[in-house]
Amino acid sequence: MNKPDLKVEQDNLTAKQGDYAIFLPAISSFYANYVGRQRHSVYVEPTRMPAGIPDMEQLNWLNPQKGLFPYRWSLYSAGHANLDLAKFDAREDMIRNRDPGSVLLADSGGFQIAKGVWPGRWADTTDKNAEKQREKVLKWQMGIADYGMTMDIPTWTYLDKKAAALCGIHSYDDAVNATQYNNEYWIANRYGDTKILNVLQGSNHTEADHWYELMKKYCDPSQYSKHFNGWGMGGQNMCDVHLVLKRLVTLIHDGLLEPGVHDWMHFLGTSKLEWAVLLTIIQRAIRKHHNPHFTISFDCASPFLAVANGQLYHSIVTQDRSKWSYRMSPTADDKKYATDSRTFADAVRQDGFHPVWEDSPISARLKISDICCYRPGDLNKIGKEGRTSWDSFSYALLMGHSAWMHIEAVQRANRVFDSGAAAPDMLVHDLDPDYDIAPLIDQVFAARDRHRSLWLIDHYSNRWMDVVGTRGFTGKRAVSARPQFSVLFDTDEPEAVAEPELDQGRLDRLEESQ
Repeated sequence: MNKPDLKVEQDNLTAKQGDYAIFLPAISSFYANYVGRQRHSVYVEPTRMPAGIPDMEQLNWLNPQKGLFPYRWSLYSAGHANLDLAKFDAREDMIRNRDPGSVLLADSGGFQIAKGVWPGRWADTTDKNAEKQREKVLKWQMGIADYGMTMDIPTWTYLDKKAAALCGIHSYDDAVNATQYNNEYWIANRYGDTKILNVLQGSNHTEADHWYELMKKYCDPSQYSKHFNGWGMGGQNMCDVHLVLKRLVTLIHDGLLEPGVHDWMHFLGTSKLEWAVLLTIIQRAIRKHHNPHFTISFDCASPFLAVANGQLYHSIVTQDRSKWSYRMSPTADDKKYATDSRTFADAVRQDGFHPVWEDSPISARLKISDICCYRPGDLNKIGKEGRTSWDSFSYALLMGHSAWMHIEAVQRANRVFDSGAAAPDMLVHDLDPDYDIAPLIDQVFAARDRHRSLWLIDHYSNRWMDVVGTRGFTGKRAVSARPQFSVLFDTDEPEAVAEPELDQGRLDRLEESQ
């Protein structure tokens, strides 16, 4: 039998990044667990490792030497992490002992507050549980991250009665006041070199404007010596072009987007490929006209969330004047494949699961039996015969494949757009190229005068409405705080509703049982 070629032929995604807005994979602790534990023990038996992937580090894109697709940038959430850095935890090793050249943004876990995972009456500044959690999260950020997000309380929290009851946030004012208290805590207690992003929330333009006016002082060097270093865009701020442009113009003219002082802006939970291109357009315009160091990043958990929901990335669509997307659908899960010697790609194509299939550096090294590993009669970890042919490591392998697909989709979209070969429908105008989004945005930031820039933004308001955000709304309409699966993803099957973050408990249970 011919031995597989085990030479690591890397797809260096770091080298391909160029000057695009940076996508941050929101790493699932379920996935990081495999990389970390295998460093310190035999967590996955050698016989279970695919012949083409004998080293778990090949799944670690933060490892530039061994990773199959090296990529410097990622996000990790406090809500999924072990916050006690003083205690060794092999499950966290992918994050804690990452390559020194990598860049990590640490989210603060506001979603966990809203869901009541972290007990506390967050509007009560004397609540001991909330105070303890603030201290733990801040210390964790300072010890692990290049950038950290402030502990904001999303304004949608009080609109959800269950969430409001769990965390003690019953009004917009509660969310604002609790966030201000958290910001003051971050200002007073931060230390080290970690840079902090000031998160802006608001469920509509009025709330977003009010929130900004209250929170902008925390980025002002004239008011705080330990001021924040950039911006995080949440709520309506992360899905509404009109509001994004207005906010950026205001920041520039308020002196709060200055070179070397406020160089980074992160968009939370942004998954649409059109927005990957749009954010690059905005980044380039601001670098050209105001701050040459300005960088935009954005994140989503899509590669991990998709697999957890039984969906697998299989192709990327960048056809001219169309909706651009990464496509996914259910994939093979049958015990008959446990003895099938075909490659994964051949099996899913030939058997009709994914007639259009793009291999990743991970899937190209897999056989179908590496995923569908349980044979009829095999028992899982809890001594039972389950219906699925997958074990928990199958999920991890497919998550790695989907992570590559998402990064590749973002970079490919930018490359295709730059080449002039194609453009997504919502960013170009069929009748007049002067109304393409890119030249309009350049006009806004070339104007230099605050009033002129804001006038241009309002003047082209109907055009911004064509650029649909992650939540499916833009302009001055109120939005739901919970994105739907159908808005976030393109699927080939009936679409399901999913939470905007991974259900970590579900994955933990999966790991224990499979």
